[in-house]
Amino acid sequence: MTLIRRRAFLKSSAAASILASLPLKAHANPLGLPIGCQTWPVREMIAKDFPGTIKQLADAGFQSIELCSPVGYAEHGFGGLSKYSGPELKKILSDAGVTCVSSHFGIQELRKGQPARIAWAKDVGLTQMLVPSLDGPKNPTMDDVKRAADEYNKMGELAAKSGIQQGLHNEDFELSHVNGKRTYDLLLELLDPKLVQFQFQVSTISDGYDAAEYFTKYPGRFISMHVQGWSAQTKKIMPVGQDTLDWKKIFSTAKTAGIKNYFVEMNLDFMKASVPYLRGLQV
Repeated sequence: MTLIRRRAFLKSSAAASILASLPLKAHANPLGLPIGCQTWPVREMIAKDFPGTIKQLADAGFQSIELCSPVGYAEHGFGGLSKYSGPELKKILSDAGVTCVSSHFGIQELRKGQPARIAWAKDVGLTQMLVPSLDGPKNPTMDDVKRAADEYNKMGELAAKSGIQQGLHNEDFELSHVNGKRTYDLLLELLDPKLVQFQFQVSTISDGYDAAEYFTKYPGRFISMHVQGWSAQTKKIMPVGQDTLDWKKIFSTAKTAGIKNYFVEMNLDFMKASVPYLRGLQV
């Protein structure tokens, strides 16, 4: 979820008309993976019209989406998804021509009732359950980090018993430090790789977290990533391919990391404008 706090910018752009004229490929580049997007940036649209929003994303060239839980994200526009049964949600997605294997869940909702959330995930057809943060203190001690890791390892174990991969994003608590060491690095050491995988937020480059470096240093630990373009000159989020990041390197190292899907996550105009570049990127 983006460092610009997932603000939705919902105006259409000229890129939409350009994309409409481009032919879709059966398998998107890079990595032969579908071009995915996170639904957080379009949460206000989803609150008004979920099927219509998903269709618009599909028309823009996105082939997979990542949801946000209707329980943990109810106040952010996703509560309305509760009115749909799992089969109904899957039909809406299928009718739009997109797949969905992943969703974000708040750590608090898992603490209150993880079994029920796993049941919902299974009903919808998800195989990955991500949390944006373990919600630890702003200035943690090593004991704080160990407690958070122990708790999440147990959640990962419970999810694994149902065939669900539990995953962790990097936001807030994960970007803190303990005795000069990054909390994120400590969690990569403390969380059981058999139970917990990671989802890398590419825009954390603004805080010095380089995707390619992490993918290379921790092979097999990352299941997915949130994709944002970033300009080193302006220090701002940009459409992918119109920025300064080395995307060939990022996606090449993503193979080593074990990335199974990726989700573009910026304002809607920037997400749409990123599709042509991603379609043509080969690594």
